[in-house]
Amino acid sequence: MKFANRVFGSKAIEAVATARATSVPQWDAIANIEDLRAVARSRVPRTFFEYVEAGSYDELTLRANRAALGALELRQRVMVDVSSRVQATTIVDQPVSMPVALAPAGLTGAVHANGEIYAARAAEAFGVPFCLSTMSVCSIEDVAAAVVKPFWFQLYLMKDRGFSRSLIERAHAARCPVLVLTMDLHVEGRRTVDVHNGLGIPPRLTLANILDIAMHPRWALGMLRSKEFTFGNLKDAIRNSGNLGALSEWVKQQFDPSFDRHDLEWVRQLWPGKIIVKGILDPQDAELAVAAGADAILVSNHGGRQLDGAPSTVEAFPAVRDAVGERAELLLDSGIRSGLDLLKALGLGARGCFIGRAYLYGLGAWGEAGVHKALSLISEELDAGMALTGVTDVKMVPRDVLMGRAG
Repeated sequence: MKFANRVFGSKAIEAVATARATSVPQWDAIANIEDLRAVARSRVPRTFFEYVEAGSYDELTLRANRAALGALELRQRVMVDVSSRVQATTIVDQPVSMPVALAPAGLTGAVHANGEIYAARAAEAFGVPFCLSTMSVCSIEDVAAAVVKPFWFQLYLMKDRGFSRSLIERAHAARCPVLVLTMDLHVEGRRTVDVHNGLGIPPRLTLANILDIAMHPRWALGMLRSKEFTFGNLKDAIRNSGNLGALSEWVKQQFDPSFDRHDLEWVRQLWPGKIIVKGILDPQDAELAVAAGADAILVSNHGGRQLDGAPSTVEAFPAVRDAVGERAELLLDSGIRSGLDLLKALGLGARGCFIGRAYLYGLGAWGEAGVHKALSLISEELDAGMALTGVTDVKMVPRDVLMGRAG
């Protein structure tokens, strides 16, 4: 902050900070996820906030996810007794208070110090699963020590299969009941905004980045209490893991374009619990995944962060649903921002949804309390949507809850 004061002047810094503080909703005025987004934008440095926001390349698929959900129309029903409404269900045999899981998100601990721990605690208190990313800041062991109920773990298979095996073993030792295997990161899609912002490991230090962090002293001070300052799950992968540049290069070399159904079969042999295969958009891929041992398919385009120009998950879901039938549970992510979005996905035939940006906004805004707030908003919206569409149980959402677009 002293550096910023010298360069830009204390009055200018104070004016910007005051404008930011008065232009965002306060806690009592939070009405939806977009309000949480506004608060997070004011509290998280731009580099990391835009990392959460970004899609790949021209962001066509990122926008398509939201547009496709918006185009679905709900059928209003009012001549139905909806005095008793139930949101509790199961996802891959795990009881949940509503059909939602917190999606794995890399660098969650850069949105808020120890963010993975706070998100896991909020999910535990609310009664929904939290899924820890391979590319998290806090490690499997860090999170396991901070919660009572087991969380889920998301796996990126590395070229180093020995290290991949060790991640699976660590997740099993932490009592994780579900493994989410991501299939759509054979190569990394370029996120233009991250390149412009110099986001890497380590981040590129520019005058703009330094000023940005100086303008967010609460975030910066919080980071001093972070348990890790790197990818916590990967720090044992190389000898010189304290060198962030060396670790970054190792990660880049570990994406494996040879990854196919045989690797899923290998994971299935190693993992004793449930497996959700994430990143499926094509019905043939869905059939291969089920044949190789998937318990559930997560229809996902990585939140619009991989293949730009790929279909939205709403557009892709019906063909996958028809191909899989009752052989595996079907889940959906990418673009879910409200309880009404969730209800639409259930109407398509999804068992539940993963949310990513929606809870990360809450995390960036108010930490653990913000994540709980995001979940509460979605639950309240789902409840109202159920009441106004004649739905009384999330396990029995009829296809005709959607107006002519169920596929």
